[in-house]
Amino acid sequence: MRQRVSIARALITDPALLLMDEPFGALDQQTRSVMGVELTRTWERVNCNVLFVTHDIGEAVALSDEVWVLSRRPATLKARVVIDLPRPRTEDLPLNPKFQSLEAEIWKLLQEESRAMHLSTSST
Repeated sequence: MRQRVSIARALITDPALLLMDEPFGALDQQTRSVMGVELTRTWERVNCNVLFVTHDIGEAVALSDEVWVLSRRPATLKARVVIDLPRPRTEDLPLNPKFQSLEAEIWKLLQEESRAMHLSTSST
């Protein structure tokens, strides 16, 4: 309920950009899913861009039109992945092969960064 109130409080000022940094991080998976659907419905009614920071790849793919993958420190933009899945997005989206392909693409980009980080720390 706190997350709903926080989102409502942020939207009441009619912002051009809504910044959300891990807003569902403390929620269980089912509640995260419900909140994602609610956020999407709200976003569709409100003319507002949302910058949503998450470490959950599935959540990023389900909620986004574009996912930005950052490099290791110092963070730079490693890749922009266009999420060309139809809207409205349904709860069975994770079963969609295109969703799974996008999730795998982003996972591969993150693994490259993880490997590079481990190689640089092991050589010192």
